[in-house]
Amino acid sequence: MIQPVLIVEDDKKIARVVQVYLEGEGYRVIHAGRGKEAVAAAERETPLLVILDLMLPDMGGEEVYQELKALADVPVIMLTAKSSEEERVAGFALGADDYVVKPFSPRELMFRVKAVLKRAQKQDLTGATVASFNKGILVVDGHRYEVKKKGHSVSLTPTEFKVLFTLAAHPDRVMTRDALVDQALGYQFEGYERSIDAHIKNLRQKIEDEPKRPSFILTVYGIGYKFIGKRDV
Repeated sequence: MIQPVLIVEDDKKIARVVQVYLEGEGYRVIHAGRGKEAVAAAERETPLLVILDLMLPDMGGEEVYQELKALADVPVIMLTAKSSEEERVAGFALGADDYVVKPFSPRELMFRVKAVLKRAQKQDLTGATVASFNKGILVVDGHRYEVKKKGHSVSLTPTEFKVLFTLAAHPDRVMTRDALVDQALGYQFEGYERSIDAHIKNLRQKIEDEPKRPSFILTVYGIGYKFIGKRDV
């Protein structure tokens, strides 16, 4: 049986509209109106993807997100009435794969769902081989969709992996935020080019010994980022 998409939304009308559109696209859907209910549902069956409202009656959406991620590394689209850029960036900083602001177009949400799931597929990436950097400190495996630091596996979200993979595939090349979004994620929408900063921050916390003095991902002020790790021969 195909894994379900888990909708975590206390507004029944919104949840019903999203469910109808998802089922129309062939997805199986489970709806939870409360955070605890969502966590319990995920414990019973790992979802394919989670659409998570941040304003829930019993738990903060951020807390629900952390509990869901502790169960399984599933992609999450945050659904919320919060619309400022700072709040969107905060959502991405948690590790969200996408962020949709209410009111929203159900058709756009379906596009986001498909795009996130496409990115999350653990498939071979452009014929990549295993690449080792800085005398084996960092290893990026495009076939297995894995990253290791000093021999230990690093847990990255699908979006974080794609961003790192794209940067590492072009060492010493300066990439603008727009270009990084386009090449790593395959689509663009308003505000995401700034939210890429949150993904870079998360990556540095996971792969750098000293995030403020990076050995792998350098900020090029006013432009974007570049990968400065030295590939091992």
